Amino acid sequence: MNRLAGATSPYLLQHADNPVDWWPWCDEAFAEAKRRDVPVLISVGYAACHWCHVMAHESFENEQVGALMNADFVSIKVDREERPDVDAVYMTATQAMTGQGGWPMTVFATPDGTPFFCGTYFPRANFVRLLQSVAAAWRDQREEVVRQGAAVVEAIGGAQAVGGPTAPLDAPLLDAAAAKLAGEYDATNGGFGGAPKFPPHMNLLFLLRQHQRTGDPRSLEIVRHTAEAMARGGIYDQLAGGFARYSVDGHWTVPHFEKMLYDNALLLRLYTQLWRLTGDPLARRVARDTARFLADELHRPGDGFASALDADTEGVEGLTYAWTPAQLVEVLGEDDGRFAADLFAVTEEGTFEHGMSVLRLARDVDDVAPETRVRWQQVVGRLLTARDTRPQPARDDKVVAAWNGLAITAIVEFQQVAALYASSQDEDANLMEGVTIVADGAMRDAAEHLASVHLVDGRLRRVSRGGVVGEPAGVLEDYGCVAEAFCALHQLTGEGRWLTLAGGLLDTALEHFAAPGGAFYDTADDAERLVTRPADPTDNATPSGRSALIAGLVAYAALTGETRYREAAEVALGTVAPIVGQHARFTGYAATVGEALLSGPYEIAVATDDPIGDPLVAAAHRHAPPGAVVVAGRPDQPGVPLLADRPLVDGRSAAYVCRGFVCQRPVTTVEDLVAELG
Repeated sequence: MNRLAGATSPYLLQHADNPVDWWPWCDEAFAEAKRRDVPVLISVGYAACHWCHVMAHESFENEQVGALMNADFVSIKVDREERPDVDAVYMTATQAMTGQGGWPMTVFATPDGTPFFCGTYFPRANFVRLLQSVAAAWRDQREEVVRQGAAVVEAIGGAQAVGGPTAPLDAPLLDAAAAKLAGEYDATNGGFGGAPKFPPHMNLLFLLRQHQRTGDPRSLEIVRHTAEAMARGGIYDQLAGGFARYSVDGHWTVPHFEKMLYDNALLLRLYTQLWRLTGDPLARRVARDTARFLADELHRPGDGFASALDADTEGVEGLTYAWTPAQLVEVLGEDDGRFAADLFAVTEEGTFEHGMSVLRLARDVDDVAPETRVRWQQVVGRLLTARDTRPQPARDDKVVAAWNGLAITAIVEFQQVAALYASSQDEDANLMEGVTIVADGAMRDAAEHLASVHLVDGRLRRVSRGGVVGEPAGVLEDYGCVAEAFCALHQLTGEGRWLTLAGGLLDTALEHFAAPGGAFYDTADDAERLVTRPADPTDNATPSGRSALIAGLVAYAALTGETRYREAAEVALGTVAPIVGQHARFTGYAATVGEALLSGPYEIAVATDDPIGDPLVAAAHRHAPPGAVVVAGRPDQPGVPLLADRPLVDGRSAAYVCRGFVCQRPVTTVEDLVAELG
C-alpha cells in the first residue's frame, strides 16, 4: 500500500505509483516499524532533483527492489523542501558519517528515528546489496547497530549546538570577511571555488553593501565581474530569463538545468541593486528578465510562486534548452542562424552532450548599435517560439512560504528601482513597464496568499499547493523571510496591515524559536520532536533561519522605532559573528544584515501627497544606504509609524532622515536629502 496519493508535495506524488510501500513522514510510520521490529529507510529528495529521478527510475520503480524494501523496512519518503527540519537533521548525520551530503539522501534509522547508516545516491545493484546488508545487520548485529546510531546522534547534537561564543559584528570583522572573499575569488571566471559552481548571490549582496559603506573598489569589481560572467553564461537562460541552480563546470557554461525560486529571487535582488548603484545596462536587463521569469513561469494567478522547474524534460537533461548550429539555421534561416551561432557560442563540437550547445552570450548586446539590438531581440523571439514547441520541464508547483518571502522582497526592490527610470524613453521602456506591472501583480498575489492561506491561527505553515495549505509547520526561515517581505511590502504600499502582520510573525518567532545566548533554533518549541533540534546558523542555498529572522527584526525595528527588536537582532547577530570571521562564504546574508545594522539602518520618511512621483522619494531610493527603510505618503497616515508627527514643511514635501533612532531636521530639496544620505 503506497500512502502518498494524498500528498501536497509534487515530489511525493511522483512516487505514489511506485511498488514501494511508501509512508509520508508521520508518527504512524515509526510506530509501524516498531510493531514489525524493522529499521526505517528514509529517502529524502525534491522534485527538481536530477539524481533523485535517476534513483527513482532505477530502484524505486523496480518491482524486485520494492519487494526487498517492503519485506525488511518501513520506507518513508520526504520532500526536503517541505520538511527542511527533517532534512537538516539527517543531512548533518549523513555529512558526519560520510564527509559529504546531497540528494537523494538515503538514511537507515532505528524505529525511534536514530540514524545508523547514511548515504546519498546508490546505483541499483549497490542499493540492492545495501538493503540486504542492512537487513542482515539489523537481524544479527542489532546491538552494534544501535550503538553506532547513538554515536551518530551524539555527533550531530554537537554539530547543532547553540550557546557558543559571540562577538560584535563590527566594521573590522565585516571588512575582514570582504577581504577573505576577495582571497577566494576566481579572478578568471568570477565567483568562488571551482566546479560545481553555484551563484554566490548572498556573498555578492554583502560585497555591494560593503562597497557602499567603504568605497572599496575591489568589492565592486568582484560583484560586477561575477554578475556579468553568470549573465553571459549558460547558467542564465539567454532566451527567457531566469537562472539555473548551478554550473557543472567552473566557468558557468553548462548548468544543472533546474531553476529554483530562491536562487532567482536572490539573484533578482543582486542585479537590481547593482543596477541601482551603477546604472549598468546588463544588470538592468537581467533584473528585468528575471522578474519577468518569476512572474511568467513560476507564478499562478490566485496562488503564490511555485518552487522550481525540473532539471529534466522527459528524463533527459537539457532537452528543452540545448541547440546545434543546424537547428538554429532551421529556425532562423542561413544568415540569422549563423548570426545566432556566433552570438550564442553554438559550435559543431558543442558545449554540452551529443554535439549540442547551451546558449551563452559571446557578444555584447547592451551597448551596441540599435540595429544589432533589434536583430538580437528578433532572433531571441523566434528561438523562444520554436523552443516552446519542445517538451517542457515539469514544474514543482508547491508554494514554500520562505521562498515566496524572498521573491516578494526582491520584486519590491525591483519595483522601487524601476520607478527611478520610469521616464526613460529608450527602446526597452515599454517592455520594462510591462514587466513591472506583471511582476507587481504576481508579488501582491503571493503576499495575499501567504497572509490568507499560510497563516493559520497566527502560525505559519511551510507549504501549500493548489490553494490548500499543508500540514508541515513553518520553520524559522519561513518566519524570517516572510516577515522581511511584509516589511518590504509595507514600504512599497504604505499599508499598515503588512507591518502588523510582520510584527506578529516576529513576536511568534521570538517566543517559540529562542535558544540560549540570543540564538534561535530552526524549529519551534512546540514543533514535532526529532532526534535533535536543528539550529544551523550558516547561509547556504538560502539564508539561514537565523539570518532571515535578524533581517526581519532589523527592518521592523527601523519601521516602528521599537528598540527591543533591534536589540534581539544585535544579540542574535553576535552569535553568528565568529562564523563570519572564519567562513565568510557561508555567512553572506548575515554579513549583509550586519552592514545594515552598521549603517544604522537609515530610516527615511517622506511626507508627501505624491508618494509615487515625488523627486524626494526617488532620491531616497536611489541614494539609500545599506539596509535603509523608506516610507512615503501623507503625514500621520494610519498604520505607518514613520509618518507619524511628520508634517509637510511650509506646504512642501519633506524628507525626515533618522539613523539608529537619531533624527535630523527635515529637508525639502533633493540636494539636501542626498547630502544627508551621503
